[in-house]
Amino acid sequence: MSIARNPLATRLVIAGSAAAGAVYAYLAGEDINWDWQNYHDYAGFALLHGRFDVDVAPGGFQSFLNPLIYVLPYAVRHGLDAPWWGVALGALHGLNLALVYWVARVLLGRLADAFTLSAAILIAALSPMALSEVGTSFADILTTLPILAGIALIFGEHDERGRRFVAAGLLIGAATGLKLTNATFLVGAGVSLLLVARPWRAIAAFGAGSAAGVIVTAGPWALKMTRDYGSPLFPFYNTIFRSPEAPLASIVDTRFMPHGLLDALAYPFYWVIGKHPSSEWPFRDPRFAVVIVLLVALIVTGLWQRREVPLRERRLLIFFWLSYVLWMLAFSIQRYLMPLELLSAPLIVLLLIRLIESWQAGSGLDVSPPRRMTQAVAVMAALGIALASQPTDWMRRPWSDPYRPQLAASLQRPATFLLLQKPLGYVTSFLPQGSRVYQLSELVVPIVAGGVLNRRVRNGLADPLPGGVWALYFSNSPEDNPPRLAALADYNLEIDASRGCERIPGAAGIAIEACPVIARAKAPSTAGLGSTTR
Repeated sequence: MSIARNPLATRLVIAGSAAAGAVYAYLAGEDINWDWQNYHDYAGFALLHGRFDVDVAPGGFQSFLNPLIYVLPYAVRHGLDAPWWGVALGALHGLNLALVYWVARVLLGRLADAFTLSAAILIAALSPMALSEVGTSFADILTTLPILAGIALIFGEHDERGRRFVAAGLLIGAATGLKLTNATFLVGAGVSLLLVARPWRAIAAFGAGSAAGVIVTAGPWALKMTRDYGSPLFPFYNTIFRSPEAPLASIVDTRFMPHGLLDALAYPFYWVIGKHPSSEWPFRDPRFAVVIVLLVALIVTGLWQRREVPLRERRLLIFFWLSYVLWMLAFSIQRYLMPLELLSAPLIVLLLIRLIESWQAGSGLDVSPPRRMTQAVAVMAALGIALASQPTDWMRRPWSDPYRPQLAASLQRPATFLLLQKPLGYVTSFLPQGSRVYQLSELVVPIVAGGVLNRRVRNGLADPLPGGVWALYFSNSPEDNPPRLAALADYNLEIDASRGCERIPGAAGIAIEACPVIARAKAPSTAGLGSTTR
């Protein structure tokens, strides 16, 4: 029996994938990435504890993103001791490799064997972005699981009835509802179905599944955002939805976008040499450049030999490159490309085998290339790609020193906490139960005077809690991210200079100042003396 069809081999791959993810998460250390500090941890906490109607955006404008995907990382992290929560998340994330194995079996068909499948898994295992997110709170690596499963269903050689397309749509639609940036893959998958035997039936089935997936995972949150702020995607795309609680602008991060067509074409080759215009932190990834080189070589060879690309492989290339182009036009953020990063592994092996077959045919020999030669080339290519890859680093700390902050006695009663800097959203989950947390330093979506959030802050300040009011900000702030102490004046508040500040240990090693806040003293009357204000 072929290893690709061996049930025992499949079970071993699943177990090995989970074990590999668990081991890597343990070796990498405790996740303390910036987004976890800012809003990931808060999102899960707030959804489970009903805090969205109590606090005011502790994670800034990202606090309004669908929190459902962050419940699992929060629950695991706060439900298990270190390092077991990281190991558990790593095992779950490692299952992406088992799905790559499934996709590779589907795409390679009769070409799938122990060597070609191992080559695909090796290329995927050291994918820089996927590897960097193993054992972390990021949603990208979690939502890649249903996307890869959906891809396997779409390109499988099953009957043309609609059930598999409904299932694929449900999976990719759910991933899109959980994280809207996955819409690029939803569109790419739908367009690729134009080449199946009964395209409109397949697209209708896929569309129905997609709609159900999006509605189930995103619908309740969209309804809440509409009810509270007048926009299902608040605060994004506000030039369309025009919520009075946010600026009339589209919130788009353009830092990573290419500067023109030539720059866009060069991105995959930048990644080979370690340039990272699409990521905050450095990484190296030759995968997309290798796909381009192999594809160009195969196209040139195919034109010379007048060979046609098999229909399913044409569909695969349409999905891959349409999704890639949409990603670049919309985001150009490397993390969001993770499904294609992992899909490139079986694609590289497939293109390599097809190129070898084409060269063999072009030599005039009416024989297939030796199986062992194909296997050897695939394995060597995988080793080369793996050695040329380098994951990025989103910040971790050693498991020997897990983050377990202790609060000073004066901070252990329910209080109102005013955040004057980012990222501080993660402190919310370990503050005293019954506290309120208001973010005053958000600049992208500032609190609107007279709006819902502004009234919530003022009503909370007017109804003091036993622990008083505290301002939180970092003790050593970089010049480009100073605390917004001036924001206190908007609420007629100031730091109480007569009392000392407390310190909370920060996850990234920078202490958090917790300073008592009081109402501002009224200026002495200047009636009859003329104005002295400036």
